[in-house]
Amino acid sequence: MQEGTETSSGHRQETCAPATEAGWSGDVYAQNCPTRLLLDRIADKWTVLLLTTLEAGPMRFNALKRRVEGVSQKMLSQTLRQLERDGLVTRTVEASVPVSVTYAMTPLGMTLVAALQPMVVWAETKMPVVAEAQAAFDRRRELA
Repeated sequence: MQEGTETSSGHRQETCAPATEAGWSGDVYAQNCPTRLLLDRIADKWTVLLLTTLEAGPMRFNALKRRVEGVSQKMLSQTLRQLERDGLVTRTVEASVPVSVTYAMTPLGMTLVAALQPMVVWAETKMPVVAEAQAAFDRRRELA
């Protein structure tokens, strides 16, 4: 059997090649490839907003919650935990009363933010055009 392929119920199913010291050969189009899960996480709106916020420098949990309007405490905690697990942010706990927790970008996280920033700028600058397209679509649907 070819590397990057596995059998499931007698059918071949494409995955992606395993990690090696030489590098990773991922295929986000393969259903069982871990890079697809990573892409799902990094394309999440909370991930994008938190990483681009942390680009400016380390921040405490409550400061992040105030800056990223609309994020619940639970979602903020879950997203930060996943970003820490993925090696994109660090979490530093300072023994104080109350306990102080600070989040900061890692070098790996900075490489991702460099790729995300153009997408954020695009969304901010193209929203009027998208809104026009949505309104035109809605008008066509109403006439149908």
